[in-house]
Amino acid sequence: MSDLFVQGIGFVAVALFITSYQIKSNRRLFLFQLLGSALFCLQFFLLDAISGCLSLAVNILRNALMMKYNDWEWVRRKWCPALIAVLFAAVLIFTWNGPVSLLAFTASVTSTFAYWTNSPRKIRMVNLVCASPCWLAYDVIVYSLGGIVSESITIISILVSFVRFGWKGLEYDTVSSE
Repeated sequence: MSDLFVQGIGFVAVALFITSYQIKSNRRLFLFQLLGSALFCLQFFLLDAISGCLSLAVNILRNALMMKYNDWEWVRRKWCPALIAVLFAAVLIFTWNGPVSLLAFTASVTSTFAYWTNSPRKIRMVNLVCASPCWLAYDVIVYSLGGIVSESITIISILVSFVRFGWKGLEYDTVSSE
C-alpha cells in the first residue's frame, strides 16, 4: 500500500473531524467523528500503530452509542461512560508505552464523560481545554506532525463553532435528529 494512499486516509479523517464541530446537532457531530475515527483507525492499522488503532476502535464504539443516546434508554445510564472508561483503561494497560500513554487515556476518558452530558457546549469545552491539548501534547512527544496539525485545526474549529453558534446556542442539542 502506498504511503500517499495511507496518508490520504488521514487527511480525509481530519476533514470529517473539522466538519463535525461545525454541526450543531450532537447526533451528526458523533456520526462525523465516528467516520473520522474509523478512517484514522484504518490508517493506524495500515501504519502498524496498534495502540492508536485500539483506542480509536473504542472511540468508534463510544460514538456509535452516542448516536443512539436519545433512542436507547440504557445508553443514558451513568454506568455506560464508566464502562467505556474501563475499556480505555484496558487499552492503556495492553498498549502501555510509558507515561506518554496517560495523555491519550486522559483525552479519551474526559471526552467520553463530556459526551454523556449531552451538552454541545460542554462537549466542545472539554475537547478544547483537555482532550485536544492532551492529544496535541502526545503528538508532540511522539513527533506526529499530522497529529499536531489535526489537533491544532480541531482546537481552531471548536473556537469557530463558539463564534458561529454562540455560547448560549450550544447549551443543548435542540435538534438531535438532524
